[in-house]
Amino acid sequence: MQSIANIKSISYLKSHAAQISEDLELNGNPFIITQNGEASMVIEAVKQYQEKQALIAALKIIALGEKYRLQGKGISAADSRAQLLAARQSRK
Repeated sequence: MQSIANIKSISYLKSHAAQISEDLELNGNPFIITQNGEASMVIEAVKQYQEKQALIAALKIIALGEKYRLQGKGISAADSRAQLLAARQSRK
């Protein structure tokens, strides 16, 4: 995990929003914004946010698959390949 060196106050955010946006675009490191000396929010580039959301979605799918496997609801890899092959052949 990367260390976060960009810790700024909310007043800095108010007066330097354009500069923060440019910095996010250039290096992608998120900013932690503080209010009254305590962390209040994190600002990150849209690209990093979208990548993080895609990763979370993939992890949820993996966790759901593992849950089904443990419940005995899954099928073997060989059976899955056979189903895919049958589906491809039925489309032809």
